Amino acid sequence: MNIDSLDFQQARIKQVVFKSRLRSVLYGVREPDPALFSLVDNPFGQWLTTTLVPRYGKVSEVRAMERVLQQMLRYGQELVTLYRQGRIENARSGLEQIETYAAEIDGLLRQLEQRNAA
Repeated sequence: MNIDSLDFQQARIKQVVFKSRLRSVLYGVREPDPALFSLVDNPFGQWLTTTLVPRYGKVSEVRAMERVLQQMLRYGQELVTLYRQGRIENARSGLEQIETYAAEIDGLLRQLEQRNAA
């Protein structure tokens, strides 16, 4: 099974959707969905499990993505907890760290995409 550039683009979109949903929770637009922070139910986590792991499961970038995604999901959940405790500015300022995690995942995706193209 080859993974094409469209698959990688869809993965990036899933990351943007996660960040957008988290941001909307921290700005009071929506209620948090527990699936948002579940590796199994998170759209990017699902893509990772169903698309990348079967093809590239032993590749270091995939293992690193799993680790960073788990960190990002845990941290996102912590931000929601801060928000619920009324520490709204602390929660919102934590979005910078979410961006850092997302950038790390994007870099890993680029590396894997280049490896896949070779």
